[in-house]
Amino acid sequence: MTTPTMRIDLHCHSEASHDCTTPLTTFPARCLERGVRVQAITDHDQIWGAQNLREFVASSEYAGRFTVIVGEEVTTRDGELVGLFLHERIPPGLSAEETVAEIRAQGGLVLLQHGLDPLKRYRLRPEARERIAHEIDIVETFNARISRPKWNRAAAEWAMARNLPMSGGSDAHTWRQIGDAWSETPERSIETPQDLLDALRAGSVMGEWTHPVRAFVYKQWVQWKERRVRT
Repeated sequence: MTTPTMRIDLHCHSEASHDCTTPLTTFPARCLERGVRVQAITDHDQIWGAQNLREFVASSEYAGRFTVIVGEEVTTRDGELVGLFLHERIPPGLSAEETVAEIRAQGGLVLLQHGLDPLKRYRLRPEARERIAHEIDIVETFNARISRPKWNRAAAEWAMARNLPMSGGSDAHTWRQIGDAWSETPERSIETPQDLLDALRAGSVMGEWTHPVRAFVYKQWVQWKERRVRT
């Protein structure tokens, strides 16, 4: 008998991000269409979008079918870093170490995203990455918006050398990109940080890479089209 599986995407943006216009209410149906049962919303320096989506799901037909993890892609002085299972917004401009301390104080998990891509404008700088290496809980080893697939492979090697759980992240900035990368794991409930870590260790990371130029052009077109609809 085949064990049922589900998908987890730990890196995605919504209308709460300055560079994304995807309505929060789009997520449940789109995620389930792509097989994603657990979605972390990781907006730039904001958590209100994730919190609002979680409340919407809890009182909707999607309750029990779709789980939202409140996350934030924090702009530190050393580059971006993701916190998961947050209760309060973490301010930008802190050091990587201070940001990790803020995540830990909330009982959250530290996710190193973007693979090891040197072309990501706001990537966590290598020296900062090594300073906090012992504090990283999860390494994103498939980012669908990476500049070249080889950087995802480099991230996987970095994670394996440290025996760290690995994850997939769509890094979606349009609704069509939701679910482009994921961790496939046996179906289970994800309520706590430990639940997530156990699920990732039992799963495998997969995804669909899109060349960044194509992704950027498409995002600009979608956002232009959505602005025209609103006006």
